[in-house]
Amino acid sequence: MPVEMLKKFLDSNQIKYVSIKHSLAYTAQEIAASAHIQGKELAKTVIVKIEGKMAMAVLPANYRIDMKRLKEAAVTGDISLADEGEFQEKFPGCAPGAMPPFGNLYDMQVFADSHLAEDEEIVFNAGSHTELIRMSFKDYERLVAPKIVKLTE
Repeated sequence: MPVEMLKKFLDSNQIKYVSIKHSLAYTAQEIAASAHIQGKELAKTVIVKIEGKMAMAVLPANYRIDMKRLKEAAVTGDISLADEGEFQEKFPGCAPGAMPPFGNLYDMQVFADSHLAEDEEIVFNAGSHTELIRMSFKDYERLVAPKIVKLTE
């Protein structure tokens, strides 16, 4: 979903958000530094396959996903990380690796790490490697309805 489509979705739901433009950056550390935010404040979207179906795991960018915890949360043993080639076509207009964590817009289940729910705001890639969106976590939770679980080590 291109940045403008995401903003239109947020606007149509009367969500207050801030768009943060930054210089071209790809890794979480580069993005956080470029946008002058802490790595723990930046959420990253990891695409996984649960019983063959794509899903999103959303976690703080400075953490690694714990697949054992995700398996427990999904109540299945059939889980794996998805290869970019398997899911890129599901995100038309999005730069590779910059998918916004809105699985509801892509018919994907979303698991959000409980660390994110501890903060008032969530910051995430808006579909490009040059723009982030900052919004209330409560609004994100209301729009996306993620399953909030501990996904990190």
